[in-house]
Amino acid sequence: MLFPSPLLEGRLLKRYQRFLADVELADGSTVTAHCPNTGSMLGCKEPGSRVWLSAAANPQRKLPYTWEIVEALPEVLVGVNTGLSNRLAEEAIANGAIAELQGYSRIRREVRFGAENSRVDLLLEGDGPSCYVEVKNVTAAVEDGIAIFPDAVSERGAKHLRELAAMAEAGQRAVLCFCVQRRDVAEVRPADAIDPVYGRTLREALGRGMEAIAYRAAVSPEGIALRHPLPVVCP
Repeated sequence: MLFPSPLLEGRLLKRYQRFLADVELADGSTVTAHCPNTGSMLGCKEPGSRVWLSAAANPQRKLPYTWEIVEALPEVLVGVNTGLSNRLAEEAIANGAIAELQGYSRIRREVRFGAENSRVDLLLEGDGPSCYVEVKNVTAAVEDGIAIFPDAVSERGAKHLRELAAMAEAGQRAVLCFCVQRRDVAEVRPADAIDPVYGRTLREALGRGMEAIAYRAAVSPEGIALRHPLPVVCP
């Protein structure tokens, strides 16, 4: 996925009210950008961090910029826009970059399913059983190159796991796909210390037939693409 126009670089002043971020630009001016990330943004919201913003296509939009990338550590760029994760996964499937999700002839987005009235991010269809794919954007990391999810308590995330597990038990294929938008990690684990319910529900879903995969993205101000498979570890 290439950004349609060059991103604007600045320095993060603060992120607040979940959806807002004040950024100082190179000319010394300050803008308020939309923050498209509902999580805690653990390790990705330190004041003074380099950030990159995209300009809104609609000049009438209230906030003309969207926060896309942060330099969380020296030379470690992290894609913070959770709204891009589905698109990244769909593009990677179409390009053959996600080996586990090949062999389907059609991809549908945001399809209703399940007893809890959910919407699955991607529904892959072909000659055999359908494949229900839930995509989760991963930005948080801890020591030793371990990415973790979620970075805040996620009741919605646990609900999706229950729905996927039920589909797997019903004979369909159900896959949880972690979209890891940072390059300094080698595996993904549930963040048990942050949300033990999610971690427990993930393990239960795996036991019921759901699959979990993870792919790491190459992130740059020019674009983002999922490229490298990572193991999902549930000790």
